[in-house]
Amino acid sequence: MSDNGIGIPKNKHDEIFETFKQADSSTSKQYGGTGLGLALVKQYVEMHGGNIWLESEEGVGSTFTFTIPSNPDSQ
Repeated sequence: MSDNGIGIPKNKHDEIFETFKQADSSTSKQYGGTGLGLALVKQYVEMHGGNIWLESEEGVGSTFTFTIPSNPDSQ
C-alpha cells in the first residue's frame, strides 16, 4: 500500500509498529488514531510467517509492503 501523505521520519520507522506508538505522539498532533493498527497488522503478518516493512520519505509519502508465505506449514 502506498500513499502520498506526510511521510514518516526514518527514526520512527521501527517504532510505529509498536503498540500505541505513532510517528507524532504530541498532544497537538494533526492526525488522530490510537497507534494500534500497524501493531496489529505486524502481529497478524508475523503469525502467518511473514514480514512487513516500510519505505517512507517525509513530505513525499510511505509505502508499506508485506509478505506471507503461500505454504506456511513448510517452514
